[in-house]
Amino acid sequence: MNAQDQPLNALTLCLDMAGCPNRCRHCWLGVTPNGHLTDDDLTKVAAAFRPWTQTLEIVDWYREPDYPNSYRERWQRTSELSDVRTPHFELMSFWRAARDPAYVPWLKSQGVQVCQLTLFGGAGRTDQYVGRKGAFDEVMSAIEQLLDCRIAPRLQVFVNQENLADLCDIAGLVEDLELEKRCEERGLAFSLFVHQGSCDGENEALYDIRLTTADLEKIPSVLTRYTREYFGVSDLQDVFGQPEQTLYEILINDRSTASLVTDRPVFLIDKDLNVYPNLTAPAPFWCLGNLNVDDAREIIRTYQNHGSLAQQIRWTVPLNEMVRACGDPLSQRLFSEGDYIMYLLNRYSRNRSAR
Repeated sequence: MNAQDQPLNALTLCLDMAGCPNRCRHCWLGVTPNGHLTDDDLTKVAAAFRPWTQTLEIVDWYREPDYPNSYRERWQRTSELSDVRTPHFELMSFWRAARDPAYVPWLKSQGVQVCQLTLFGGAGRTDQYVGRKGAFDEVMSAIEQLLDCRIAPRLQVFVNQENLADLCDIAGLVEDLELEKRCEERGLAFSLFVHQGSCDGENEALYDIRLTTADLEKIPSVLTRYTREYFGVSDLQDVFGQPEQTLYEILINDRSTASLVTDRPVFLIDKDLNVYPNLTAPAPFWCLGNLNVDDAREIIRTYQNHGSLAQQIRWTVPLNEMVRACGDPLSQRLFSEGDYIMYLLNRYSRNRSAR
């Protein structure tokens, strides 16, 4: 038997069964139309991949957890289809919480102790970035519901040059709601962090307004303190990364290539049953196949053979070629090295696929 016909060590399949109620401008997974995959689809997908992995885990979402009304039944069904069950992520649907008073208590029953919520500023800015009016009020309601159930709220604050001045609203909100004190009274630890996220999916369109080093000084001191504590760093620059110019100068001499293959992959499966590796936003140049026409073994083999265009490029094209073609040697925008390489790879792959 060929080595590549050996089962994977582990495989996680994340199906975008119901989609997402939001249209977030920062979403690294991208904004796409919602679909309606069925429980039968879930069962068939699990059966198709099961022979090709030693351990299988099935997840019924990759954009919004617990979005459908049948979220509890879906949780039970995916547990039955999985060999292992990762505990409920520290993510919640504030859309669901605003419409289902039993939802947050259910999260508590699943052992959730911390839940992450996202803000971009006050009501106007948060609604703008989430893409739906009323989102900010739903986040505020979710905070109260979490505290009532003794679940610690963790606030994720996305920032760029457009909403940088709005961070003072979040600093004021944390103080007005006495979140640190109220968490302590319940034996919980309040946490908050500010970051700008990776530069893929919807966030790639915000490249021009990524922060610079000079912008970091404008982040309110209390949010800086929380962010340093959360990431365990003394310098905010360690969170936001280096200027693109610096990374360009380093990587322009790097002729390395890299494999993006592991024996424990996570695959994203969209509403049309296209399959992608969980590395960045799903896109045609990352597609491994479609379960309507390709069998699961061929999809895994495509993955293992660096078969998507983006995988092929990272496996065969020297990094400095991507830097030269897609980087900006004068840009002061901040990136971690890993996020910058993925940004370059997506741009290079998109350009190649357009030829």
